[in-house]
Amino acid sequence: MSIPLPSNFPKSTYAILTYKSLNHSINEEWVQWAIEMLMSGFDTEHLIILAGESAPFNQFEMRTLTDKVLQELALDYNDKHQIAYGYSSYLILEALKGKIKYKKVLDILNDLYEDLNHDKRLQQFFLLYWAMSDLQYSDVQWYVDGINKENIHEEITRYFKQWLEEFGQYSKS
Repeated sequence: MSIPLPSNFPKSTYAILTYKSLNHSINEEWVQWAIEMLMSGFDTEHLIILAGESAPFNQFEMRTLTDKVLQELALDYNDKHQIAYGYSSYLILEALKGKIKYKKVLDILNDLYEDLNHDKRLQQFFLLYWAMSDLQYSDVQWYVDGINKENIHEEITRYFKQWLEEFGQYSKS
């Protein structure tokens, strides 16, 4: 089960919390998130500062600033696996709505699988990513039994829906 966000938080918060929990570099996406937060009615001292930042980003200073922003907003990012499951659910829901291509979602989730030391709950995304990649250039793939060029999209859709049923508390908000 993923950690739910309050309904008034932009859903991009899942990405930001995931990046923070995995110690990824802070980039323009953080600034866009801060702006989105301000537009959603959140108004804290450090969020305003973050919204005004621009590249190049001093990672040392930005890590301190983002720590303060997340503390002001009472956003906990300590359970990186639960945060990543929330992010996964967010991405999957966006893909099912047609807002993000399946390949892009699988690419991100494959990276999450690697970042989380081969988390078993994310393993199927790794397998689907490589199956889809192989089928772009070949008629066969060896990662998931029964998947071929004709049914890969349908099988990914099926697994995305299964994931949301199992782990997607986000999908109910």
